[in-house]
Amino acid sequence: MNVSSLFKPVKLGPYTLNNRIVLPPLTRCRSSQPGNIPTDLMAEYYAQRVNAGLLITEATQIEPRGQGYAWTPGIYSSEQVEGWKKVTKAVHDEGGTIFLQLWHVGRVSHTSFQPNGEPPVAPSATRADAVKVFIETAPGEGELAEPSEPRALTTEEVKEIVQLYAQAAKNAIEAGFDGVEIHSANGYLVNQFLSDKTNFRTDEYGGSLENRLRFLKEVTEAVVQVVGKDKVGVRFAPLFETTDEDRIYLGLVEENPHQTYIKAVALLERIGIAYLSIAEADWDNAPDLPELFCQEVRKSFSGLIMYAGKYTAEKSCRMLEAGLGDIFGFGRPFIANADLPERIKNNWPLNPLDPNTMFGGTEVGYTDYPLYSPSV
Repeated sequence: MNVSSLFKPVKLGPYTLNNRIVLPPLTRCRSSQPGNIPTDLMAEYYAQRVNAGLLITEATQIEPRGQGYAWTPGIYSSEQVEGWKKVTKAVHDEGGTIFLQLWHVGRVSHTSFQPNGEPPVAPSATRADAVKVFIETAPGEGELAEPSEPRALTTEEVKEIVQLYAQAAKNAIEAGFDGVEIHSANGYLVNQFLSDKTNFRTDEYGGSLENRLRFLKEVTEAVVQVVGKDKVGVRFAPLFETTDEDRIYLGLVEENPHQTYIKAVALLERIGIAYLSIAEADWDNAPDLPELFCQEVRKSFSGLIMYAGKYTAEKSCRMLEAGLGDIFGFGRPFIANADLPERIKNNWPLNPLDPNTMFGGTEVGYTDYPLYSPSV
């Protein structure tokens, strides 16, 4: 297989990416406590993977209410900004480009994360099912738990959260990031507003598809105003079918996903962001996205298009050569192989992933995977 097309440079806004291989957002739950502060170990982890054309951080909560899992980092306090500066410096010292993913989990949370133990916030007061959150039960220890019953945000509170996204984006730039990605996928807050399965509001943010898209529109416009349209990406996770009930929350299957997401893409095209990220279903036997949908995405969006979700070099090359995608995220392989681009280029074997060390812990299963060493 000729993978040379994956190693052709590509422009992303003001940046030139050396290759089409991306480290996508991967939650690793290793921030320091208290305060969910990025660490020196996290700086080492990202710097190890700087040979990716683009690095996108793990999902990073924009405010305390935006947290749904223990030990995930934030971007709302001065201590967190200082911690992230270590990460961006380590990446930039090696010549890399790194974006921060802005995250608010909305209803996918637990009262233990919320200020004063209050309910999580959401577009509507409907509890998340078919999903678990991970709460801390003791220092360094945790367990899966059911999400708590949320409360519906007032219209004024929705507008306040839009501004929290803008402030988080401003904080990210202060921390040295080259840009930001808005997490609008996987059943979290922006996705909850978008979905007719979770948004039952009767104000300007609910009802019609145009109204359900309003939160995405206002968040994206507010972030663009802070950092510039050529430094902003948005991630979606459209699902067209699934028989796995435990996975439905990942994309909140719509009555008409094609219409919903093509209109969302067209909205982002009008705003003019730098890239669109499409996260495909990544569990065993997951269906591929319909080719017609991918073709419509390309017709509707003029920026870079990124795909991720159990992508291989072969599948990436097919999508690139068909003109459907431009850059490609390799998640689990990048966890276990910091030198993944070199392994792809040279067809070197991959380290196996240890699933027991993916979330939380120390350097084990994080920064200690070996680099490939060709036999002499």
